[in-house]
Amino acid sequence: MATIFRDLSYRYQWFYDGISRLAALSVGGEAHFRQLALQKLTIHSETKVLDLCCGSGQATQFLVKYSQNVTGLDASPLSMKRARENVPSASYVEAFAEEMPFADNLFDIVHTSVALHEMEQQQLRKILKEVYRVLKSGGVFTLVDFHTPTNPIFWPGLWLFLLLFETHTAWELLQTDLVSLLADTGFEVDDRWLYAGGSLQVIQAVKNG
Repeated sequence: MATIFRDLSYRYQWFYDGISRLAALSVGGEAHFRQLALQKLTIHSETKVLDLCCGSGQATQFLVKYSQNVTGLDASPLSMKRARENVPSASYVEAFAEEMPFADNLFDIVHTSVALHEMEQQQLRKILKEVYRVLKSGGVFTLVDFHTPTNPIFWPGLWLFLLLFETHTAWELLQTDLVSLLADTGFEVDDRWLYAGGSLQVIQAVKNG
């Protein structure tokens, strides 16, 4: 069942968007959800922003409101096509997150939204190292993704969502201490917030090297 719904969500954007809007109700709606990871950040028109694993541009559309230098990266040709159509003002690169074709110390901000749970643990570690590499010194990596609920009331909803739409990697992320992984990579975790009964986490980490 999970494979069927997961395939539908990738094949049909209207289906994915509908599920996203429904899931985002727990944090006040999709517009609020897409900007959770942007809180407290200072973004100017010239700020170089990478929207990592940008998908069809759901978060990219908000990033371009702040900066004229937004680049979206995703490995899916279909997602890239949709992102270019949905948010034409951004630049796009089709590539894997663990092998980004960018120079060192290029971006001021790297942003990613509910994408890290798609990765195997080895991939995840490679991606964090790549993010560290492409960020400027003092740059910020900001992310939002799943987290083990701290309020048991939110467990059934998260459990059902992961069962229907995700794979084993999402369950593994619930057991992963992202803060420790980021620290091991060299980041200093600046802020961390939990939402929706702890089922979502937002982390902002700074590259000091």
